[in-house]
Amino acid sequence: MTVFNRSWRRPGALVTVAAASALGVGLFVAPAVAHTPAWAVTCSEVSVDLVNYTADKENTVTLTVDGKDLLPTETFGGEFHKKIELPEHTKELSLHLVVVDGSGNDGSLDDTKTAPVCEGTEPEPEPSTTPPTEPTPTPSEAKPEPEPSKTTAAAEVPSSQPSPAGDDLAETGSSSTTPLIAGAAAVILVAGAGITWAARKRRAVGN
Repeated sequence: MTVFNRSWRRPGALVTVAAASALGVGLFVAPAVAHTPAWAVTCSEVSVDLVNYTADKENTVTLTVDGKDLLPTETFGGEFHKKIELPEHTKELSLHLVVVDGSGNDGSLDDTKTAPVCEGTEPEPEPSTTPPTEPTPTPSEAKPEPEPSKTTAAAEVPSSQPSPAGDDLAETGSSSTTPLIAGAAAVILVAGAGITWAARKRRAVGN
């Protein structure tokens, strides 16, 4: 009877040790699995929810948007919950969340997400690498060149014909023969006066 009881005691002891070992392993693994880092991103806000962290350890969380601090490094205990509004944007934003688990378990997180552009917001146009080209004016839009003025054309083009102004003078009541006629009249008057004087002298001598 003693041998029979001992043979049953040994397997029972082994089962008890195995159960205790499994329970101990479960107790050590449970805290590591319980860490739950979670965050969600919409077009207008970011929500961060961190639960089941070790309260007496220094856990930190940091959030950046396009390389700029949206949530500077902040220390938390067992839990952290926060919603942060995103700045207005016309193009997608790159968000980077870093969580450091102070207990050294697997509660740390280094993740990146993208915030889309909200509906109703016009996306920012991408800069064009092609230089703008000036439109070619159509024939109807082309401005006609001004025609030269007749007065200007006449002044610029010299005439090959002599000007008649040098040949014909304005009539003033005299011509080029007027001095000759006056001279002849003077001679006739002098001659007549001479003849009259001579005749009178002859008469005086005859008497």
